Amino acid sequence: MTTRVLAATARGRARRAADGTVAEGAARAGLTARGVIYLLVGTLALRIAFGDGTEEADRSGALEALADQPFGSVLLWALGIGLVGMALWRLSEAVFGAVGPDGRTAKKRLAATARCGFYAFVAYSVLAFAVNPRNGSGGSSDQQSRDVTARVLQMPGGQWLVGIAGAGIVVAGVVIGVQAARRGYRKKLKASELAPWSRRLVDVTGVAGGVARGLVFAVAGAFAVRAAVDYEPGRAKGLDDTLRSFAETPLGPMLLACVAAGLVLFGVFSFALARWRRV
Repeated sequence: MTTRVLAATARGRARRAADGTVAEGAARAGLTARGVIYLLVGTLALRIAFGDGTEEADRSGALEALADQPFGSVLLWALGIGLVGMALWRLSEAVFGAVGPDGRTAKKRLAATARCGFYAFVAYSVLAFAVNPRNGSGGSSDQQSRDVTARVLQMPGGQWLVGIAGAGIVVAGVVIGVQAARRGYRKKLKASELAPWSRRLVDVTGVAGGVARGLVFAVAGAFAVRAAVDYEPGRAKGLDDTLRSFAETPLGPMLLACVAAGLVLFGVFSFALARWRRV
């Protein structure tokens, strides 16, 4: 009997170890894929800031830029598979809990579920583009934002729904920026594996990249709130139009260049997380 119990315990530990290895691999692949997207979007936005970019600085523009590279099809498939890994990792967090003392709370599980759905959608759009690039990646983020806003505004209470969603995005952007500025990501890192140079790399890219990302979220949410208040779907902006709006401020293209550089840094930060994040 004792032998059977020990064998069952050993099998259980082996299965959990294997599951943990799979989840870790999926997480690191997903973080790497996210880094690629932000790196490409930031680069496209930098080109726009310096007057040398006609592509859209969003996911569709990033995919088209990637497709134009040597072995572009292979890169697209790798990116899509990486994002599938990201979705599966978030799903595992929703089901089994995330790392950390509060990783099993309802709040963390709900956030993980939302992220799983988001990355599942992004992975689908990337893989669909990889299968048939001629059909595009589902349209620009700007057109998608306007279409979704228009449909929701036509629903009963749609104006409130759009306004609440926009306000939620603004809050999320502020939280993302504040957490980055406070270096909240440090709690999730393998601190013992960080050398002085890698710690500086993580801090520079994490703070600058996170603040830029939070700013973009907050501004996009503000446009959605304005669309709700004015009852005008055209006021809503996707990632490309949101980024271009920074160039229309008194600071001009320089502000867009700073935000775009921040998104590039966030891409590098995602690569760093793929290497040193606890999963």
